Amino acid sequence: MPSPSSLAATLNPRQRTLILLALSLGGFAIGTSEFASMGLMLEISRGLAISEAQVGHLISAYAIGVVVGAPLLAFAGAGVSRRTLLLWLMGFYAAGNLASALAPNYASMLLARFVAGLPHGAYFGVAMLVAASISPPEQRGAAVSRVLLGLSIAILVGNPLTTWLGQQFVWRTAFALVSLLALATVAMLARHLRPDPDEVRTTPMRELRAFNRPQVWLALAIGAIGFAGMFCVFTYLAPTLVDVTGVDERWMPVAVGLFGVGAIIGNVAGGKLVDRLQFRAAGVLLAWSILVLMLFPLAAGSAWTMAPAIIAVGTMGALAVALQTRLMDAAGEAQTLAAASNHAAFNTANALGPWLGGMAIGAGFGHASTGYVGAATAAVGLLLWVVAMRLDRRRAARALACCR
Repeated sequence: MPSPSSLAATLNPRQRTLILLALSLGGFAIGTSEFASMGLMLEISRGLAISEAQVGHLISAYAIGVVVGAPLLAFAGAGVSRRTLLLWLMGFYAAGNLASALAPNYASMLLARFVAGLPHGAYFGVAMLVAASISPPEQRGAAVSRVLLGLSIAILVGNPLTTWLGQQFVWRTAFALVSLLALATVAMLARHLRPDPDEVRTTPMRELRAFNRPQVWLALAIGAIGFAGMFCVFTYLAPTLVDVTGVDERWMPVAVGLFGVGAIIGNVAGGKLVDRLQFRAAGVLLAWSILVLMLFPLAAGSAWTMAPAIIAVGTMGALAVALQTRLMDAAGEAQTLAAASNHAAFNTANALGPWLGGMAIGAGFGHASTGYVGAATAAVGLLLWVVAMRLDRRRAARALACCR
């Protein structure tokens, strides 16, 4: 578990707030970029003269970039100071999104989205470790949730804004805006996050050895599978609203905003739940996810029931806080690698969810069937959580027996 650093002792509340704000701005940029393709699916499809399924491939390419880049960049940067690593990662992110804004065709856009995804997981992993290390131990969950709050606000504000801009002007505006936000994050971090002379450095091989623990892999599996349902539903939200609910596509920014409201509610509640229940919070959130996703197809027939259903799906993002803090406890010396890999797991979910949902839609079950598919993945995640809890109890029982 990261402990408060020597830098933390020199920070006053205002300085700590500015650092968390800078880290959150990076999360806002990443969240805006990650979900932009979903909100602008129809515009990108028309702009590049490709099918909606191919836009889904662009989303998956970004997610695969996260899966590949998170462990690789965290492994390569294990001996680098966290401040330096954050600055390089956000600079890289700015370049990847600028390439996305300028991509002339499907092939180049596919490559650009993959490249843009590479620094995503490593940034979040390092940012959350920094947030936890500069905060009191009893506020660890709240500190992590504040970094993720940028991601939630992106869903509430950034994505409706970029969806609207893409509809009014051109979809490329969204990725150009993200590039500017990433550069602003670099400037804020360079200004407010001072180097920590007593920061504990590790080595790539030490992180790799510590990473190989069953509880680490179980937490990552819960994220990769249990979180897929949210992405399954959200990816196909636009066609679900148009074809099932009967809502005009110009209302898509409002729908994305409702999802963002749910994400913020889930983020704040998730931080408090984790500080109170620790890893048990993950089981509560997975059970909630199953309920929400099972009800989603029933709500899809009416705009009045669809609105609260979209908010409820957004609250599922609270699971990210629970799993991130779990990895901080379980990873030992592999803090950077495990924290970054958590976002690789979530983006495995981002690739898995749309793929499974697309299979159900392609088989003729309809767009609303994504709710049932997502509920099944959340149920698998809940079973993995049960396994992890049993392992914890067995380890605690062995430790108690040894002390007698």
